[in-house]
Amino acid sequence: MKVPFIDILRYEKNFCETVTEKTAALLKNGHFVGGPVIAEFETSLKSYTHTHFALGCANGTDAIQVALRAAGIEKNDRVLIPDMTFWATFEAVVNVGAVPYTVDVSKETLHLTVNAVKEAIEKFNPKAAILVHLYGWACPETLEIRKLCQEKGVILIEDCAQAIGVKINNESLLAGAFAASTSFYPAKVLGASGDAGAVFTTSSEVAQIAHKLLNHGRTSHYEHGLIGWNSRLGAYEANFLVESLKHLDARLESRRKVCSQYRERIKHPQLKFIGPAANVWENGYLSVALMTPESRPAFIEYLKKHEVGYGTVYPGAMSEQPGATGHLGGKISHGNSDWIAKSVINLPCFAYMSQAEVDFVIETVNQYK
Repeated sequence: MKVPFIDILRYEKNFCETVTEKTAALLKNGHFVGGPVIAEFETSLKSYTHTHFALGCANGTDAIQVALRAAGIEKNDRVLIPDMTFWATFEAVVNVGAVPYTVDVSKETLHLTVNAVKEAIEKFNPKAAILVHLYGWACPETLEIRKLCQEKGVILIEDCAQAIGVKINNESLLAGAFAASTSFYPAKVLGASGDAGAVFTTSSEVAQIAHKLLNHGRTSHYEHGLIGWNSRLGAYEANFLVESLKHLDARLESRRKVCSQYRERIKHPQLKFIGPAANVWENGYLSVALMTPESRPAFIEYLKKHEVGYGTVYPGAMSEQPGATGHLGGKISHGNSDWIAKSVINLPCFAYMSQAEVDFVIETVNQYK
């Protein structure tokens, strides 16, 4: 049996037919940019995430940049980011003219801690911080970090590219975020058929600014009050996302079951499976295990030989990326992010993965010597 790391084509019955039918309607009515399907998606997304404002945009990277700018981040402002994240978090800060400062994450939770953020605030005196929620979890100390940033006057942006459907203390993670972003890249739990993203906020002022920034800074059709982006969500992507959102709960439940089975049934001494904290309800985006950096290469070759897909999310700390040279303002590192990057291994996980596929992965891993 061959099991891919991810399969984005496991659709529900009649899903493609419904999307195709609605796409044909778009071709007939000419609502290619804007139109009622955008409003339909944003309304549905806001309802699903229990957020005050949800604004669709062209991609997840733009969403971070717009959230930063709309929240008041300007040229040369200092912004804290975790050293373990996707490059978009780093480059978004640079692209708005601000300066990124990386902060090491915990070896245990793989996320920022409130103590690490506190240390970085005292050392770097930032205007803002980006809290990244990785692996389909939430940072376990999210509520404490939100409180700390509020007390210290640090604007907190949350990168939720991997966290749609995640809950903390039984409430939507996004509901309590001052400003947040997400990605609808096709491989995400809520994926579009191409690139797309969204900005969320509890602030009407931030929402108003973000709305303008996403559409060339427009205050009226030919009046531009801000320097913005052309980052409108397209009607085709909104159409696909509207239908996907209707099935999201079933897709997430399917993913959660896969992650849960790996953690419960794989009993290999070289692999340490990591899961969400007790106060976090995951969305099943990724299965996460750690092994020593020395043992990972041989294990990867074993998986390849037995046709089991894998990932290493993410294989490099931000402060060590070649592109960080000349842009990194400073860092706090204890070597954790670099160690995680060399140790993490992700097994196949996607919606509607069959039980036979799950069993095959588990049996293959357990037989590794």
